[in-house]
Amino acid sequence: MQAALTGEGVPEIVALEADLRIAQLGADVDALATLISDDLLFTGPDGQLASKIQDLQAHGSGHLRFRIHEPEELRIRRVGPDVAVTSLRARLAVEVAGSPVEGIYRYTRVWTREKDNRWRIVAGHVSEVRQSDES
Repeated sequence: MQAALTGEGVPEIVALEADLRIAQLGADVDALATLISDDLLFTGPDGQLASKIQDLQAHGSGHLRFRIHEPEELRIRRVGPDVAVTSLRARLAVEVAGSPVEGIYRYTRVWTREKDNRWRIVAGHVSEVRQSDES
């Protein structure tokens, strides 16, 4: 995986992104709950917003199942002592309500260090990458 990293504390964010990937592939709701802020605002590829509860329910119920999650590129920017923004390009194969979806996607996530000194995702967005977008 190619990486473009800036700022102090970036290895910690790299590790958290890896933990998130493993939790998504395993539908590990407990692990996801520790990585996601209670204040999450996540925009899916369809433009719909999801809260932490909705995201965890999607994984826990089997509505959303990750089959393949292969990171291709990760960029990280620290924008303050307690905020980092990540951009992850990955090849995904998922099932949404039993229907297979495959492609290259890009996630943008905002990680914040919360009062308990743990990093969590407070905002995110995912979009499909068309071949002509990033050749």
